[in-house]
Order: sequence, then C-alpha cells, then structure tokens
Amino acid sequence: MSENLVASGYDAVYAALPGSPTFHRIWSTLACGADYPAGFGHISFLTLGELRELTERLELCGGGLLVDLACGAGGPGLWVASMTKSRLIGIDLSGAGLLQARRRATVMHTPATFVRATLSAVALQRGQADAAMSVDAIQYVPDKQAAVAEVARVLRSGARLVFTAFELEPDHVSDLPVLGDDPVSDYRPLLEGSGFVVESYEETPRWQERVVATYEAVLAAADILGQELGAEAFAALAFEMMLTLERDPYRRRVLAVARRV
Repeated sequence: MSENLVASGYDAVYAALPGSPTFHRIWSTLACGADYPAGFGHISFLTLGELRELTERLELCGGGLLVDLACGAGGPGLWVASMTKSRLIGIDLSGAGLLQARRRATVMHTPATFVRATLSAVALQRGQADAAMSVDAIQYVPDKQAAVAEVARVLRSGARLVFTAFELEPDHVSDLPVLGDDPVSDYRPLLEGSGFVVESYEETPRWQERVVATYEAVLAAADILGQELGAEAFAALAFEMMLTLERDPYRRRVLAVARRV
C-alpha cells in the first residue's frame, strides 16, 4: 500500500516537472546548488560535492555494473555511470520517472537499463552488481531490512553500497503514512546485519538548512507552481513538504559507505 502511494505521487510529479521552470529554479538554487551539472538534475538534496564523493567511494572500474536504487529520472546515476564508464541499471517504482530516465540515457548515449521494481525485489542475479548507490530514498522503503538484504544479495563480494538517506525520528512519524511504516534512526545495524562492513557514516553538511529553505520556497510559490505543475503534482509535493516542516521527522541526513563482505 505504501509503495503504491509513493509511486502514484512520484508519477504525477515526474510527469509534470518538465513544464515547471519555477520549480527547477528553486530546486537548483536551494536544494542541490547552482553548480550541480546541467542535464543530470534530480529532486533530492544531492550536491555536486556529494555526487563526486559518492562516485569516488563506489570505486567502480570501467565496464562494471552499477545499480541505482530508487533512481527516479536517472540524473545522478547517469552522471556516475558516465564518469566511471560503467553500465547502469536503474530501479524505481515510478513509471513516469523511468520514462524520463530512458530518454536521458538515449540522449547521453549512456549504456543503461531502467526497470520498474521494488528495492526488496531487485531483478538481478546474486553477486551480479559491482556497486550500488541510492540518493535520499531509503527512508521511504516500507521494509528497510529486506531492502538492504536484497542489495547485499545482488552485490559481489567486496563491492560497495554508497547512499544518502534521512534517518527518522520514530516518535515524530509513528502515525504518518509511508515514513511511519518502518522508521529507522540509524542504518548501520541494518547494514551490518546484512553482511556489510560500514566504512563511513557521516551527517551531511547544512542538510536541514537546505531542506527548510527549499520547502518554504516551494510552498510560497504555490500559485505559480500550481499552474505549471498542475493540481495533482503540486498537491503531492506540498503534502510531503508541509508534513516535513510541521512534524520535523528527520534526525539526520547521512552519507553512508558500506562494503559487501
């Protein structure tokens, strides 16, 4: 049920985003930074510095297989794949996001496949992947232990999982849809319990400041964004943003590096 709710919301948003220059201006200025590479945009809080660190920590060799978990429209994963000369498989629930990801890959001539699947049932063989990444998405997964175990299954021994995600405050989200299903305040025990060695686990700088500023700017532009995005897409965005500002659900935003044993 929660995964269907997430998918329907993101379908509406991804389908509408190409028609909203106002949203792109707000997001590039406040969420990810004006220096973030054009053409590889996203609707997370990944900065160019974090993208570079993520790429370096994956330690991918040319020709390796990278899995981008909850890839959305594919921007960050395609950037990493192009920088490392890797093959890319993107996994997401949103058909609209995957459609945009495929179009991007075609324009960029990047070898990539995009598959509609959950993070708990990735359509890959055991040990097939050389690296996995995820950007600001794991907090939405309804069974995070199952998802981490599935990533461990598809990664070869010695491969790395590098991700950004929000730790949740269980007391703040217990009655909320999606975030309240399986609120995790620290991902390290899940990683270690699934066969990973946690090599790095750090809070990202200025995350709270950027979240608040971005969400307040989007909500303040409700009139024009409602016109550009349409009522359904803006309502999906506004609902999450208002809940975030009112309920303060996030403990920290972290960048984690874990190696598959």
